[in-house]
Amino acid sequence: MKSPKRVLILISILIAAILISGVIYLNHIRTRAIPDYSEDVDLERLREEVVVFRDSLGIPHIYASNDLDLYRTAGYVMAQDRLWQMDLMRRVTTGRLSEVLDPGLVDTDQLFRALEIPAKSERVMAATDPVIVACVEAFSDGINQFMEGHPKKLPFEFTLLGYKPEPWEPIHTFNLIGYMAWDLSWGAGQEIALFKLQQVISDTLLMELLPDNGYQGPPVFPEFKAGGGIPEMASFIDRGTKAIREMGLQVFQASNNWAVSGARSETGFPIMANDMHLGLMAPGIWYQMHHVVEGGLNVSGVVLPGAPFVIAGHNEDIAWGMTNVMVDDVDFYLETIHPEDSSLYLLDGVWKEMRVVEEKIEVKGRNEPVKRINRYTHRGPVVSSFRNVDDHILSARWQGREFSNELESVYLLNRAANWEQFRDAVSLFRSVGQNIVYADREGNIGLQTAAGIPLRKKGGVLVYPGDTSAFDWKGTVPFEELPHTFNPECGHVSSANNLTVQEGYPYYIGAWFVQPSRIKRIRQMLEEKEQMGSDDFRRMLRDQISPFAEELTTAYLGWLPDRLEGRYEQARQMLAQWDYSMSVSSGEALIFEVMWQHLIRVMFHDELGEEYYPLLLQNSSIPDHLIYRIRMTGESLWCDDVGTPEVRETFSDNITRAFRQTIDTLVYSYGEDLSSWRWGDLHQVAIMHPLGSVTMVEKLFHVNRGPYPIGGSDHTVCPFGYSAGSTFVSHFGASERHIFHTADWDRSLTVIPTGTSGIPASPHYMDQTPLYLENRYNTDPFSRKAVEASSMYKAVFR
Repeated sequence: MKSPKRVLILISILIAAILISGVIYLNHIRTRAIPDYSEDVDLERLREEVVVFRDSLGIPHIYASNDLDLYRTAGYVMAQDRLWQMDLMRRVTTGRLSEVLDPGLVDTDQLFRALEIPAKSERVMAATDPVIVACVEAFSDGINQFMEGHPKKLPFEFTLLGYKPEPWEPIHTFNLIGYMAWDLSWGAGQEIALFKLQQVISDTLLMELLPDNGYQGPPVFPEFKAGGGIPEMASFIDRGTKAIREMGLQVFQASNNWAVSGARSETGFPIMANDMHLGLMAPGIWYQMHHVVEGGLNVSGVVLPGAPFVIAGHNEDIAWGMTNVMVDDVDFYLETIHPEDSSLYLLDGVWKEMRVVEEKIEVKGRNEPVKRINRYTHRGPVVSSFRNVDDHILSARWQGREFSNELESVYLLNRAANWEQFRDAVSLFRSVGQNIVYADREGNIGLQTAAGIPLRKKGGVLVYPGDTSAFDWKGTVPFEELPHTFNPECGHVSSANNLTVQEGYPYYIGAWFVQPSRIKRIRQMLEEKEQMGSDDFRRMLRDQISPFAEELTTAYLGWLPDRLEGRYEQARQMLAQWDYSMSVSSGEALIFEVMWQHLIRVMFHDELGEEYYPLLLQNSSIPDHLIYRIRMTGESLWCDDVGTPEVRETFSDNITRAFRQTIDTLVYSYGEDLSSWRWGDLHQVAIMHPLGSVTMVEKLFHVNRGPYPIGGSDHTVCPFGYSAGSTFVSHFGASERHIFHTADWDRSLTVIPTGTSGIPASPHYMDQTPLYLENRYNTDPFSRKAVEASSMYKAVFR
């Protein structure tokens, strides 16, 4: 018989062996998907050799002899770095998240199936130039060849979730049109919130919540006018957005872009900047690529994982960048349902049959699929349940379901050589509404609104009656009548999600434009110097001075009592001497942002209570617009506290109360020494992986980064926004920063918040994060000489 001591030794050895084996296996899962960027690749169906250079950040520069070889290699290269992210985005558009993630995503899957993105993609693909379709097919083939060649070297997420990726099909790339269009639909949340509030508040209070664009200047196009009718407001559904945002898959949220002419540039040629404000997540939403067909195409910029063409960037002749128009491209309709047959709805005196689709949603951990019903009128899906509207039947019409071809548009943009070709290309942007900035090597600059703006008959401002066709859309605004400018006398163009045009433009574009703080600051800085260079553009992109903070703080100081006591007076003096910088070290910025949250609660919670008050927090542009207006008018029924009927409170009372609450809150959190308060102590940014909220995943795979103290806010040019009422941790910001030099493309600069790779164990997973947080850049080599000089890796595809 073995001695107890010997048994314990053997058991210890066995446990150690198991632990070592586990560590080895875990490390294998973590690292197996890291590609060798210098390894040559045999790729079927290549016509000629393709060379891929990668720089120190792993950014690929692909040199091919023809388009099909280029895009086949691009598919393979992208799959090396972003395969699981691509698969996740594919599952969003097809309503198949529940299969591999969480049973709680069934509602989100049902919603995205109701949008019928693949059905539109089939129509778009059938109408697309066969040459472009062939490029997408080659791209898909490259992705599939990578998956087929590396079945045991897939990213860890597939192993963790217990599934393997299916073959990539061209329609999955076309589906990304709907994916991008989804998050751009603007005004849906606000207007459904107003529809719900309409049931419980007076018409007078409701009307005050409606936006007034007369207070929203300056516009993107100050002098643009066109002919046509005068339509009304619209809405759309956005249920599922929260789940998509939490997975790091939210697309365009806000953005800045601007350009200066050669006369305003130190180089004598235009310089252009763009930073698109999206959700901050890992992997990042953009993938940097450089595509070259020698003797033909030469284009560099960012692509969307799962699509082959550069969305924002430059070629040898032109540069372009995008901001969200904030177009109101959806409408809700209140349907009249037959009292005895819920499948019938009334239209122009006739009962019409709804189209009914049974959805079978596969759910992880269940043997049988979950069955759900989606119903459709002639306008679109019935969306009441998605919006938690239980006592009315609402249908929606969405521009994202209408025909558009943004994929063909960016293919043409990649090859455009002048303003005319640029405009021809962006005329196909009808579901993904963008203000697209332009600069070229001939010295021209411009800005073009590219969007499908519905033509509507004048009617209700919230929800249209569904029992008549009078409020159905009558087409879209003709492209030639969309706002645009070319070589303006001022020598610069810019946009920042602000009001598009002034009164007098005959078409309704939207109502919920972003407060004009960023555009005001951009134009202030553009006018500070006669000639500008790279250093000026970098300074602009990192700027955190807020005109919004200046305007509101001035109003606060005017409405506060002339003299306060103790720490309240000390805080008031701080604000009175503030330079309106939202820097990470600013105590005044901390006071300002916390007070904004307190002011919203002071003004609105007494009327709405705990049940309805969250609607305003979830749709913060509603109180933003009203308070921004009250600072000038000084009047609103919302200022009166219904809990004190014997007193009629004023805006001054609201401000004083919110100010005192703010200082009390901050003293409790950060102490009596106001000079030690810092905005960055509360305001931080965290870059999260879709699975990063699972503690064990983060511990084993280190998928998240941060939180990091950060300055700025959603109203500064360098933005770091957060969700009102929940947390001050930033969830969106600049998803890329670009400065393009038309005089010498090799002088262009770029950075993204994350890195080229989506594999957490890769050295290129988050290697650009320090650059990004410190407002530094990577050079963006374009000429073959510069690319080769900066290359760290080289792979030949045969």
